[in-house]
Amino acid sequence: MNIYQQIEAAIQTANHIVITAHKSADGDSVGSSLGLLYFIEKLGKKAVVCHPDKAPSFLYWLDTSSIILMDEHPDEVTEQMQKADLIFCLDYNATSRVGTNMQVLLEAATCKKIMIDHHLEPEDFATLSISETTASSTAQLIVDLIEKSGHIKLLDKKIGTPLYLGILTDTGSFKFNSVKPRTHEVLAKLLAAGVEHHLIHENINDTNTESRIRLQGYAMSEKLEILYDYNVAIISLSKKELAKYNYKKGDTDSLANLLLSIKGMKAAIVFKEKNGIMKISFRSKGAENPVNVLAADHFDGGGHANAAGGMSNLTVAETLEKLKEVIPQYFRRVEESIL
Repeated sequence: MNIYQQIEAAIQTANHIVITAHKSADGDSVGSSLGLLYFIEKLGKKAVVCHPDKAPSFLYWLDTSSIILMDEHPDEVTEQMQKADLIFCLDYNATSRVGTNMQVLLEAATCKKIMIDHHLEPEDFATLSISETTASSTAQLIVDLIEKSGHIKLLDKKIGTPLYLGILTDTGSFKFNSVKPRTHEVLAKLLAAGVEHHLIHENINDTNTESRIRLQGYAMSEKLEILYDYNVAIISLSKKELAKYNYKKGDTDSLANLLLSIKGMKAAIVFKEKNGIMKISFRSKGAENPVNVLAADHFDGGGHANAAGGMSNLTVAETLEKLKEVIPQYFRRVEESIL
């Protein structure tokens, strides 16, 4: 019995299944959670999805009504976690990634835990694990689970749509080097199952609000700094600046990729102030320009080689200065300016 069949057997014998994902929801965590939920339901079983917090607004077109949020309904999530005899841990490789409150519940649970994830250096906390660091996304691994457990015929539009979303968003619309031949094989299976990919692209990309466009315009025109010696672009946004443009979760998500579109740019760093802490997003191009080590070494973070996150307890100005100090340690000086 392979690992995928073992997971299916665990689903079939469980009486109370809970699906969890990491804090600061994104397309992959939401997509893989819903895709797995619908697959479990297709198997004739029931499950509940418990997430630490709300998804960003660009995902609102999905039906997320089945997701119970820890920060909004802590008592209900606590009850579900305590009743669980099987917990799925999707798109995270350490219990700390679900946030302090859910981490306590997760670590206290004595039931079987199944981790399905693609991040580097997983912790050993799960009973069963699928840890494929070369996979494009956790959503892709859910398709693997469906196929390799012998249930590819169950894959339909309802299951496939959130899974396509997860792959789409975690690959930067298929432009990251995490996209491999297997990724496209999986995408072909999703399209064959009836997924309307063009509608997913429209729902993600054609949902800008006036305030988001104005915030992004301000960020690009007034806050963009380019370290030309290293071809690294940085944007910093304070709490006051975000409030001025009526910031909503997800409004700055596309900024790093926009910076990377600048000709010759190696890496992009965007950070914003939230509750006195700087939340930092690192993006880069190519195997020769990893950002996860920089995030781990100096900003209590980590992630993929070309897509990582971190944080800083310093002020906006101090965080910006620290970035400028440490960047030369991680990027080669360019011989000729991009301009």
